[in-house]
Amino acid sequence: MKKPPNNHRHHIRWPALVAAAVKLLLIPVYRSTDFEVHRHWLALTHSLPLSQWYSDTTSPWTLDYPPFFAYFEKFLSLFASRVDPTITHLHNGLNYASPLTILFQRLSVVISDVVLVYSVFRLGKNGNFSKLERFLMWVLVIWSPGLFIVDHMHFQYNGFLLGWLLLSISCLEEGRDLIGGFVFAVLLCFKHLFAVAAPVYFVYLFRHYCRGGLVKGFGRLVLMGSAVLAVFAAAYGPFLYYGQIQVVLRRMFPFGRGLCHAYWAPNFWVFYIILDKFLSFFLAKLGFDIQAPKASFTGGLVGDSSPFAVLPTITPLITFITVLLAISPCLVKAWRNPQPRMVSRWVSYAYTCGFLFGWHVHEKASLHFVIPLSATALKSTEDAKHYFYLSIVSCYSLFPLLFEAQEYPIKVVFLLLHAVLMFFGFSSRFPGTSAATASTALKGTDNNKLETHAFHIGWFGKSYLFGLLVVEIWGQFLHPIVFGDRFPFLPLMMISIYCALGMMYSWFWQLKQITLTH
Repeated sequence: MKKPPNNHRHHIRWPALVAAAVKLLLIPVYRSTDFEVHRHWLALTHSLPLSQWYSDTTSPWTLDYPPFFAYFEKFLSLFASRVDPTITHLHNGLNYASPLTILFQRLSVVISDVVLVYSVFRLGKNGNFSKLERFLMWVLVIWSPGLFIVDHMHFQYNGFLLGWLLLSISCLEEGRDLIGGFVFAVLLCFKHLFAVAAPVYFVYLFRHYCRGGLVKGFGRLVLMGSAVLAVFAAAYGPFLYYGQIQVVLRRMFPFGRGLCHAYWAPNFWVFYIILDKFLSFFLAKLGFDIQAPKASFTGGLVGDSSPFAVLPTITPLITFITVLLAISPCLVKAWRNPQPRMVSRWVSYAYTCGFLFGWHVHEKASLHFVIPLSATALKSTEDAKHYFYLSIVSCYSLFPLLFEAQEYPIKVVFLLLHAVLMFFGFSSRFPGTSAATASTALKGTDNNKLETHAFHIGWFGKSYLFGLLVVEIWGQFLHPIVFGDRFPFLPLMMISIYCALGMMYSWFWQLKQITLTH
């Protein structure tokens, strides 16, 4: 008997086309300094020999991504130089933003999102998802408001990079461990900040792929190691040949930057910094000789690390150890019971730990764990509720990136539409069943697919989301009326603190799910 044709590919086309249409409409909107950063990288890789890519200082926006991303910029520059030669001119192109330049760079992000579309298609196809579940996953990822804001307004290539991550996860869930590990190695050579999940990959692949006895296991370990080494050799080999490897590593790991980014990412260190400032103020009032911090806690460019007035200074090593300790419960689970169906949850948890406790974390890094969690959001009502809150908090924490008045309605509409789509989507996925129906369904039904609880927003979620509304109304409307131009940092600090509370709750919730899941 013939199998019915697989129409999944046709079903994903229209969500992808709708997303592409919205992205094209966003071409004229606000763009950040990252636009000039990537334009300069086009010029740098096009105009200079490879041996000078990481040592050039023509612009303050020096190349600090791994080699594969530099090769990617080199590839794009071949087309950019034909669209407008000034784009790829090292000196004349500085701060150049002609209409053709804007169009080319915006389209390069839109087209590179094909990787994301393909990866989420594979993730939905490989899992045991219904038609509704696949559609919801596509909506959560392809129509992610965070990606619209960060990539297609602020300007970056996160969709392209997250596509590689989802592709790797889909391979692991499919049981194709060698390809999954290979793809993850490729991702690390595009952007090294994804290395936070490397311990999870190492433990999982060692226990799941390198099994089957000493000889077979060792052979698989050698095969996996060879594949990963081949990727890194292709990326870093040319720079090693030219004696530039130390220059590359210094650019990629500028630990002289402050603990926090220029806009405080809503993580654990927000509370640590505020506690230090409160203690210094309180002790100074009591008459203690407290030395005020000499440097800012933030900094987008390389500078001196920020000292603290009262609390111990946080160093990159401390954040590294903290992140590793936070991830350890996940590593223990992966070692004891390496299950493919848990990979997306473990990887998301690792990136949550990196976001909360890492060094100089960018606010955009919340996408690293929100996007992979889209697959787990469909497993239960509790997962759906968690994702509903977390994705709203993540999107709202990105609002300060778009600070011009004309973009305000756009980001608000994106968030509201996303919340409405999630609410109705999850309500359709988890409508709830009666006890009698549930009892009948138990016969011959996989318990993992049985869902007897309807999706709803509890009092805790409603209270927290109402608090977000209060914070936004205060920052946008009441703060200027009450304080005028004074304390301009206060609205941003309130957003960071409030969103950090939501992120910490998400971390605890994910930790509980990981430790309780068998």
